[in-house]
Amino acid sequence: MKILVPIKRVPDPELKTKITDGKIDLSSASWVPNPFDEYAVETALRLLENADEGSREGEIVVITIGPEDAAAQLRHGLAMGADRAIRVDAEDASIDSTTVVDTLAAVYEAEKPDLVILGKQAVDGDSNQVGQMLACKLNLPQATFAATVELSEDKKTLTVGREVDGGVEYKSIPTPSVVTVDLRVVAPKSVVNHVTPADHEYDEGPRYASLKGIMKAKKKPMDEKTLSDLGVTPSPKVTEVSVELPPPRAAGQILGSVTELVEKLKNEAKAL
Repeated sequence: MKILVPIKRVPDPELKTKITDGKIDLSSASWVPNPFDEYAVETALRLLENADEGSREGEIVVITIGPEDAAAQLRHGLAMGADRAIRVDAEDASIDSTTVVDTLAAVYEAEKPDLVILGKQAVDGDSNQVGQMLACKLNLPQATFAATVELSEDKKTLTVGREVDGGVEYKSIPTPSVVTVDLRVVAPKSVVNHVTPADHEYDEGPRYASLKGIMKAKKKPMDEKTLSDLGVTPSPKVTEVSVELPPPRAAGQILGSVTELVEKLKNEAKAL
């Protein structure tokens, strides 16, 4: 089984981002893999491995679309356990979700994976649309916001659990297909492949890249392509016009009674 996992580099969400002249200043940004894409890599690894024996059957290919520096985030995926990587050279400012989807579709046609697993969204743009658009373009079944994933013993179907307002919704989809994952997919028993023993319990969260994994990653193949190699011409439909901080919030008020609170909500806030 072959699984394709796109990885996007994003500015470290733990660090403050500055806005200069109506633009986000990324000149000193610290870049990290999009957290939800890390969850996607972890999901792919759990689907293919026997965690008790440390063995794995199948191949995991990670891909990113970005400048030369983005190779570092691909190496992170390789260090976690992916087998090989593809970097499609592009500048962040020149692409949007449409270009990303066109590029991933071209790579899908070349690689013919059995499954594409993506993070549900990138934490910089929060668009939550690439997975859905890709499935539509490729005319593939899709299951989004996966909290649990179970691969059938014959590896021909997936049962995906999605958290919804009323509980958990389960969808059964055949392979090949597109799955986007949510944060609960990296809970200890969220991924079942009928190879890893049922009593095995993973650590919470995605695995850390070990020193051994980091050293191995340096020797794993990374193919480099351009958009033109894949027949893609970037023509962004969405462009950034300007960025500004929201206005500062007014100071809070201490009220003396519930009656006064209701009065202000009704007459000042117009919330009632």
